[in-house]
Amino acid sequence: MRNEHLYLCAAVALALAGLPAIAAAQSSTAQNAALADVNTAEAPRVTQTINNKVVSPLQRSHVAAVDSVKPTQSVADSQPMNHMHLVLQRSALRQSALDALITAQHDPSSPKFHQWVTPEQFGEKFGVSDADIAATTAWLQSQGFKVNGVYPNKMQIDFSGNAGLVKQAFHTQLNHYALGKASHIANATDISVPSALKNVVVGVAGINDIHPQPQHVATKVSQYDASTHKFMIKEPAGSTPATVNPQAIGFTNGARGLVPYDMAKIYGVDQLRSSGLTGTGITLAVVEDNSMVPADWTNFVSQFSLGSFGGTFTQFQPQATGFTNCIDPTINFPGEDDGETLLDAEWSTAMAPGANIWVASCDDSNSNNFFGGVFTAATNLINGANRPNIISASYGYGEGYTDAASKTAIDLMWAQADAEGISVFVSSGDSGSNPSFNGFIINGVGIDANAFGTSPNDTVVGGTDTADVLDGTTKKYFASTYNAVYGSALSYVPEIPWNQSCGNEVAAKSLGFASSLAFCKEYIKLDPNGYYLTSEAGSGGPSSVDSKPAWQRQVHNAAKDQSRDVPDVSLFAGSYGGDTWVIVCTYYYPCQPGFPGLIALSGGTSLSSPMFAGIQALIDQGLAAKGLSPNQGNAAPTLYALAADEYGGAKGAPPASLAACSADNGTKGTGKCVFHNITRGSIATQCIQQLPAVVTPDCYFYGNLPNSYFGPLQVGLTSTNINKYNANTEAYAAEAGWSFASGLGSVNANNLFNAWKAFVNVQ
Repeated sequence: MRNEHLYLCAAVALALAGLPAIAAAQSSTAQNAALADVNTAEAPRVTQTINNKVVSPLQRSHVAAVDSVKPTQSVADSQPMNHMHLVLQRSALRQSALDALITAQHDPSSPKFHQWVTPEQFGEKFGVSDADIAATTAWLQSQGFKVNGVYPNKMQIDFSGNAGLVKQAFHTQLNHYALGKASHIANATDISVPSALKNVVVGVAGINDIHPQPQHVATKVSQYDASTHKFMIKEPAGSTPATVNPQAIGFTNGARGLVPYDMAKIYGVDQLRSSGLTGTGITLAVVEDNSMVPADWTNFVSQFSLGSFGGTFTQFQPQATGFTNCIDPTINFPGEDDGETLLDAEWSTAMAPGANIWVASCDDSNSNNFFGGVFTAATNLINGANRPNIISASYGYGEGYTDAASKTAIDLMWAQADAEGISVFVSSGDSGSNPSFNGFIINGVGIDANAFGTSPNDTVVGGTDTADVLDGTTKKYFASTYNAVYGSALSYVPEIPWNQSCGNEVAAKSLGFASSLAFCKEYIKLDPNGYYLTSEAGSGGPSSVDSKPAWQRQVHNAAKDQSRDVPDVSLFAGSYGGDTWVIVCTYYYPCQPGFPGLIALSGGTSLSSPMFAGIQALIDQGLAAKGLSPNQGNAAPTLYALAADEYGGAKGAPPASLAACSADNGTKGTGKCVFHNITRGSIATQCIQQLPAVVTPDCYFYGNLPNSYFGPLQVGLTSTNINKYNANTEAYAAEAGWSFASGLGSVNANNLFNAWKAFVNVQ
């Protein structure tokens, strides 16, 4: 049926007749205390005739990256387009009511404190009205699409069709584009919808398949050397050009492989563990687009003696209510053992060995949504009957590459999670001031932030590096031999921002250079072919979409902008020169007592996020033992409130504890601190441009490589001023208080728990 004119009454009738029913419980669910006085009743907003010839464009509803790329060919009309999401827009009334509720849920003085809602309650109070959903779904059906279902949140409609239907209904052409090393499908222009629907429709998430990258560094295979207690990395043959000076690349003959004991010791988790807090009773979900071999988790737990804590592991495909849109990633590659999934599952367990770990994985191929299987897994969990206490998501891409509908869908999803009490942690990214270049070099674009994390309803985790190798203080912080569980850390270790480029100021000074800029200029001589150009570093930057939440303004040195800024906190992610990694146990490289075989080493902010999620699991268990909710919702508002006590507020002179809690003070200086304030180093990395084809903003160019591996290049460092490079302009330097380089810094988990208890008024 393809009527050009649909009347509202007919639309309602059609939708109600043809849709998989929204759970009946929505209409009869008892309202909890949080919603008792929330009145969001409103009249339908779709009040005009839906006329397919009277349409309105939806701004930023295509990926801007395709504008400068010539399509290779048009997508055939018969190309299936499965499980797209029509993303809906709530009214200003309901948005205001939701914002007020979430604020109250995080305020210990409010009667709504920790009064979380269910997905059905969320939809009833803060979703789009039933009449407007019915009108919208009826229009989709009239265009030939199959409407698979409406999510309980009443903000997403899952529907399927083909490219021809998309072209006709949304007035855009789908093309194939060569982007990077892969071919992708994307709409060439912004989409349009009937003007009658423009007040309730944001756009369509899922008409491109440009999926984001996992935020981990490439896994390294290594062989343990018992005589040196180092892991000797096995580089592929021919990967290291003989002409490169090795001093510019690494410092030691072998790498250090950190284990759960080390991270527990460094971040004060061991103190919580000794008091019985291991995450027991808390469910932590990592959302993925690939699967792992479950026995690897068991191997990890066995190798590092974590089994006595009683944690569990479950890998599954979470489904939406009433329809199936999540398929097992191993359907295309049976037995796949994904490095990202391994890292997330094993290292969340490393911090919370008593927690229930869920690997929620959905294959990308069943959805064209920009964030693919990761988004599907997360939104299905949040809208499900059985929900986790915590979610960790280690994927990302810059906002500049994310279409408006996908970005809106992400923010809607994390706001719902927050209202339900789910704590969400997202990795900041692995390429300095633009998270879209993991494993490569920033080019063609400037400063950006991870679209998956810039919602004000999640906590973004950046990356740090232990400073002992560059400082020459390793003997002070690490034992020369391993203990029974392969650990060697003696205490907290001073940290700097993770930065593997020559923009690393601490590395530059360790090598005798006055500045990172001087080091980078010398680096050109050492590496004339550009083999070691890199933007690999923890990411941070301001959002160009989301506004700064009130809680982010309250801490010393908060950026004076109007943007949601990330990261919020940071934990270990990697090291300059590849000196330090974490060990993962994989199917191909299993862990064995004494490490006689090859071992896999990994890192990245994909490590930082699940580790912080693990710390949250310990806090949740401890608070539940005090009679509070095991759910804390978004951790960030509480973290910033606690940081304001330690670092000082946005105004006035900071307290003495700001200087006392500098990470450089080590354990003796920071023993009573909640946060380790990281004040040395930066995440400013190399950036390139290749004129005239590629122009890169936010880059200070310091030299040329006429015969580089990539062709003639200009090479620079990321900077907020293209004409000047110093500590005030580099993107970005660590600073006292909050910074784009590492947020509030890392934490002492034991002190954080005690401060959190005081904040929520329990002993």
